[in-house]
Order: sequence, then structure tokens, then C-alpha cells
Amino acid sequence: MTKMIEMTGATIDAAVESALKELNCTRDEVEIDVLNKGSKGIFGIGASEAKVRVRVVEDDFDIDSVEASSDIESYILNILSKMGIEAELDVKEEDGNLNIEISGDMMGVVIGRRGDTLDALQYLTSLVYNKDKEDYVRVNLDTENYRAKREETLVNLAKKIAGTVSRTGRSITLEPMNPNERRIIHSTLQSYDYINTYSIGEDPNRKIVVSSKNSSRSQRGGYRRNYSSYKREETTVATEE
Repeated sequence: MTKMIEMTGATIDAAVESALKELNCTRDEVEIDVLNKGSKGIFGIGASEAKVRVRVVEDDFDIDSVEASSDIESYILNILSKMGIEAELDVKEEDGNLNIEISGDMMGVVIGRRGDTLDALQYLTSLVYNKDKEDYVRVNLDTENYRAKREETLVNLAKKIAGTVSRTGRSITLEPMNPNERRIIHSTLQSYDYINTYSIGEDPNRKIVVSSKNSSRSQRGGYRRNYSSYKREETTVATEE
């Protein structure tokens, strides 16, 4: 379980030092949230102490720390246990893929913000499972049908954005997405004759721009790309340029 403590003090530094002493940690081993900066008040009236929340940062999971190559289920459950999560796994080998469904409480924590935690767990599991294997096996982790729901959301978003771009002629830049989500956006819009999609920026802040083929911006060199360029791509909420 994650070790965390809230502490007060005359100053933020004093509160942090008290928390570190209680947790027996150093500053580089914790994350610190300032809950209250504290106030001296006026002539001592209305004064309040500083308050902080200090959480011990768990060590990164070592791929070799578990004999996961022979028991991938134990590996995943071990990671979830370190996150304070009890879960059950349904593991199936289908069409050359290893599909793993996670169920239990706190699945929102497993999914994380926009699926970041689930993606990270899937990546680690894939590394472990394919270690020393000659033939690569695709590992798919899911919980509460999140993948399908997310794809449906992105497809609907892409269609809505395409309609707006077609109507206004103005390009729209989406929020940063991972490669898989960008691929869904590109794939959804590739058949739209009046729409261009291309990516800008670097991961993890890489974004998709949806523009009209009739706009002058879509003709700029370096921006327009074919869908074949996006075999490793993704998307989220949009902001107009």
C-alpha cells in the first residue's frame, strides 16, 4: 500500500520536514502536495499553519523482479497488489494474441487518466511476456470494456470534428493523444474526401490537426500526409486554432 501522511507546521518547509521524519524518507523519495500555504494573519489574528500531503513514491517495477515469463498472471497481480488493488484476471489466447481482462474494484485507478495506467501496464506485460520469445505475441489488456468504449468515443469525436471543419473551413487541433488513439482518428477520417488529418509535435504531446482540403493551410508543405504515415498513431478534446 502507498504510504502517505498529512502534516502541519509553521511553514511549508517545517511541515514537510516533520512528514519526512515521520515517514523516514528523504525529499527525493516522496511527492509533496501543498494543501495550505499558511498565513501569518494580521497581528496574529487569522493566522493558520501550513499543511502538506506527502506520499512515498514507489520504486519503478523491475521487469525481472517476478518470474513472469512462466506466469504472466502472477506478474500482473503482483503489480496491482503494489497499487493496493485486488483483482481477478481472465486470460485467453485468441488468434495469436494474448487477451487479458481485469475485473474487480477500483478499476478506474487501473484505467487511469485517458487510459494511461492501463496502457503502461499493457506495455510492461508485453515486454515481460515476449522476453526471450522468438515469435512476438500481441498482449491486449482491458477492463470494463474500456477499449471499445474509448474507440467509440474517438470515432464519434472524429466525425463531429469533420463536420465542423467542413462547415467552417477552419482547421481544428485535438488534444494530445497516444499513437493508438491517433490511429483511430486517422482511420475514421481517411475516407472523407474533403478532410485532411496530420500530426504535429512530439510524444507524449503529439496532436492531430483536422483541416479542410480546400483551405490554404492544408496545402502547406510538410503538413499534409497520407494515412500510410500513421501506422503508429491517436486523440481527445479539441480546440479551434
